[in-house]
Amino acid sequence: MRILVTGGAGFIGSNFVRHMLRKYPDYRIVNLDKLTYAGNLENLRDVAEHKNYEFIKGDITDPKLVNKLAKDADAIINFAAETHVDRSIVDAGDFVKTNVFGTYCLLEAAKKHNVAKFIQISTDEVYGSIEKGAFKETNPIMPSSPYSASKASADLLALSYFTTYKMPVMITRSSNNFGPYQYPEKVIPLFITNALADKPVPLYGTGMNVRDWVYVLDNVEGIDQVLHKGRTGEVYNIGGGNELTNLELTKKILEILGKKEDMIKPVEDRLGHDWRYALDCFKIRTEIGWKPQYDFTKALQETISWYQNNKNWWLKLKGDI
Repeated sequence: MRILVTGGAGFIGSNFVRHMLRKYPDYRIVNLDKLTYAGNLENLRDVAEHKNYEFIKGDITDPKLVNKLAKDADAIINFAAETHVDRSIVDAGDFVKTNVFGTYCLLEAAKKHNVAKFIQISTDEVYGSIEKGAFKETNPIMPSSPYSASKASADLLALSYFTTYKMPVMITRSSNNFGPYQYPEKVIPLFITNALADKPVPLYGTGMNVRDWVYVLDNVEGIDQVLHKGRTGEVYNIGGGNELTNLELTKKILEILGKKEDMIKPVEDRLGHDWRYALDCFKIRTEIGWKPQYDFTKALQETISWYQNNKNWWLKLKGDI
């Protein structure tokens, strides 16, 4: 199988590329990435010379390039996206361009070349906030931020191509990912690296907002299984079942690092901050047989160890934050 992975130099994408090259020695992976601030070829240094891997620098909003690469692809998996909510609040333009128009360019190329499978990588944030219970794939999407609105728009566009053109589209929506190679503007690597540098950890508001966490290697395994077993036209939630308040998460990180809680610095809350995310993952568990394999606390400890052992990776990135 020849897979075009877009955004494969980013956090989840790079973990997916590595996972696929290790698990499927006969698959060929072409990685298209623009290498924006969050894309980093250091993330894939260990597989850069792999005989079945090819990196191409480019933008998913470039129809000519996307058409060229889609021509020989058996599957397209679209990780490429602007993802940071705070940045979308300041300036939503890049989010609309990459997340919506970029997805359109990929869908058009996939349609033109009859690509056998197209997976749109989405997020639980498209559902909005929920006080009780958990979102099913059939729940309406009600995004709160420009970021999540752009991702919701891409989801709807992808599903419209299934309905209108019978394109073999599938969507995965995961809860908050964590693990190695995550850009240190996101909460877990930000707090880990700040604490390692003995800097305050900036906690939004009261810290009572709730998030579900999934280890990135569990998520990429879920995407892998959707690629091979999923039904076209369907959405699959991928959640870890690890709900914590942001305050609980922060305290856990500091505890593992042996740091005091007085490092926590409350800051003004984010605009439009969703209160709680939660995913019902019954569908992917029963239809496909996926379930998370990693214990949250152990995975968090391993993630912290990775940042402790890879300071050269993140120290040069902290100046951008």
